[in-house]
Amino acid sequence: MALPHFESTLPLGGIELMRASAFQRQIEQERETGEDRLSTRLSALDPSLHQDLLRFEGRGRRSELLEVLAGAVRHASAVMVQMQLQRHVLTLSVYPVQRVVHCVLPMARFLDSPLAELEVLRVEKALHPAPAWTALGASAAQAHCAPLTKVLWELALRGARDELLPEIAGHAAYRIAPTTDLAVLELSGSLASACTRLQRRTRSLREIAQWPGFDRARATRLLNGLYLQAGLMVSRTHPAATNDDWHGGDSTH
Repeated sequence: MALPHFESTLPLGGIELMRASAFQRQIEQERETGEDRLSTRLSALDPSLHQDLLRFEGRGRRSELLEVLAGAVRHASAVMVQMQLQRHVLTLSVYPVQRVVHCVLPMARFLDSPLAELEVLRVEKALHPAPAWTALGASAAQAHCAPLTKVLWELALRGARDELLPEIAGHAAYRIAPTTDLAVLELSGSLASACTRLQRRTRSLREIAQWPGFDRARATRLLNGLYLQAGLMVSRTHPAATNDDWHGGDSTH
């Protein structure tokens, strides 16, 4: 699953990655031909996903990677996301139906990178079919793939977004769904303790933020992560539900 071919690349650990400056020149050339900014950044997406992401793009900022992946999951749409990390461009291909993610870097190296610094440059339909996860075995190709569950969890906890996703923001209280398999998340410490509490009782964001090892941002990241695992029950009518101006500014509720 190769990167799109561009003339200017830089090696990074033996892997050729495009310079961010070269990619930006490509974007500027497209704009000069008459394409608007949104069309350039959200290229040939399924209409429903395109409209979903416009909620963020239309407010004068770029979609964050977690927002893009959340949209892809909601619409079961395979996408290729081109992102800037320092001076290079990385490509992440996301396949929600097959529940697998492919990166041009080895996945362990990608997940160890400063995820909060990733800047989305372009989102388009995935150019290649999903890799056959069960057929990869112990091959080198498997090193570039990871379960979607793991990638979503890491991005929720360590990515740029520290506000609730719009779908769970607003007047609400939260509890972990009884059928959620938390074992795949390899929880420990305060995260494990928080999830145990959320399994037992419905809580507000404000309550969670006051638990040991938590603040508002970490509580928000936990709830986003659980929501993207399809493991979060959101109640708008529970007595614990509260607004308190703690929701993200892009909430639709």
